[in-house]
Amino acid sequence: MASKDLVFQSAKKLARLIRTRKLSALEVMKAHIAQVERVNPTMNAIVTFLPEQALKEARKLDAKIARGAEVGPLAGLPIAYKDMIVTKGIRTTFGSPIYKDNVPENDHLLVERLKAAGAITLGKTNTPEFAAGSQTFNKVFGATPNPYDLTKTCGGSSGGAAAAVACGMLPFADGSDLGASLRNPGNFCNVVGFRPTPGRTPYYPTGDAWATLSVIGPIARSVEDTAFLFSAMAGPDLRSPISITEPGSIFAKPLKRNFRKVRVAWSKNLGGLPVDKRVTAVLEKQRKVFESLGCIVEEAEPDLSGADEAFHVLRAVGFVQKYAPLLSSHRDQLKDTVIWNIEEGMKLDGPRIARAQAIRSDVYRRMREFMERYEFLLLPVNQVVPFPVTQAYIDEIDGVKLGNYIDWMKSCYYITVTSNPAISVPAGFTDDNPALPVGLQIVGRFRDDFGVLQLAHAFEQETQVALRRPQVAFEA
Repeated sequence: MASKDLVFQSAKKLARLIRTRKLSALEVMKAHIAQVERVNPTMNAIVTFLPEQALKEARKLDAKIARGAEVGPLAGLPIAYKDMIVTKGIRTTFGSPIYKDNVPENDHLLVERLKAAGAITLGKTNTPEFAAGSQTFNKVFGATPNPYDLTKTCGGSSGGAAAAVACGMLPFADGSDLGASLRNPGNFCNVVGFRPTPGRTPYYPTGDAWATLSVIGPIARSVEDTAFLFSAMAGPDLRSPISITEPGSIFAKPLKRNFRKVRVAWSKNLGGLPVDKRVTAVLEKQRKVFESLGCIVEEAEPDLSGADEAFHVLRAVGFVQKYAPLLSSHRDQLKDTVIWNIEEGMKLDGPRIARAQAIRSDVYRRMREFMERYEFLLLPVNQVVPFPVTQAYIDEIDGVKLGNYIDWMKSCYYITVTSNPAISVPAGFTDDNPALPVGLQIVGRFRDDFGVLQLAHAFEQETQVALRRPQVAFEA
């Protein structure tokens, strides 16, 4: 198998070929390292690169397989962790100059889990400072562009991860999602980004073990590979008191399902949000795909009033908790939007926070009642298409002025407030030159993560949009 074919092979197939000794872990790792060396100087997606360490681990794994020893389901596959995830002995900067030389003494629970499953660490992926915002740039490493148009953004905050996967530098990647950080870059880079139900992938270490706004999830080039990685990521851990007790192995089951007479809600703008006409044009063409799958498709909107207030207040609380001490000690090294988030949190009082929690509870109730009629909700991932990589954020959509630097992500963060699982799956390209990716967001019932993956898989198989690759991956 040629190197450039190998790096775009299914992760699930690569793992099987390594386990059966039809490919060596060393061959797979060398091919991905060569792809990083070719493409990453243009993409700046992988910001800490560990080729020698990865080759050493690949050789060890091959020897282990040769002895007939048991290996994990991800054995031999490279992964580079988002630079928000602490990695023992490997620089973790959080995209901040304050931590540019930070080397943690312990691994994140996720890293422990994926190492145990056999994944081999190849490095770290780029993220905006403290994962704030959906445009991947920071003062430590710079910006990561869009693989389909290098003048545009890849999204964020898991932008380095999505761009690396899109370009064949990694077979899959981890990411995190508070407001949109798995879904937006998945959408902008024509890959799959899955935000699971809170508690599916345990967080540790964390300053708030009970937090449910931010989750960890997978990014891959196909829904099948997304589920494959997720099966190793998910599952309970006593260090995370909100972790769901079902094992991750339930996501390793076949995704095929009959969707005849399944009722789905189709939303053009989630109740009146401004949406770029190019996004609407691409998605409207795909409505018929769900009808061809046998779904009953109806235009309907859940009542998510109050979601905006709840999200902004509870997000600001999290910024105070995590980063308030940095305001006094390192204010000059923080970007302005991070300062704004912290200061917004410091203005809050008990009644305002209590109100936000009550609103969120009511949003959850209304969404639950809506989903009793509809098994799935279909809507835009992003309200915009990829914008210039030199532009920090979108401040206007279709003539509507926005209030702050994350207001262009409401189609994602309203869903965050509900706690329902949601996925971004490639849905088409705009008529721009060059054409830009557009994703569809599929939202499922609370804790029906598997159902979301099944419908996304069925849609993907019908459309084949995810098979389109960026030209930059084959140049140099």
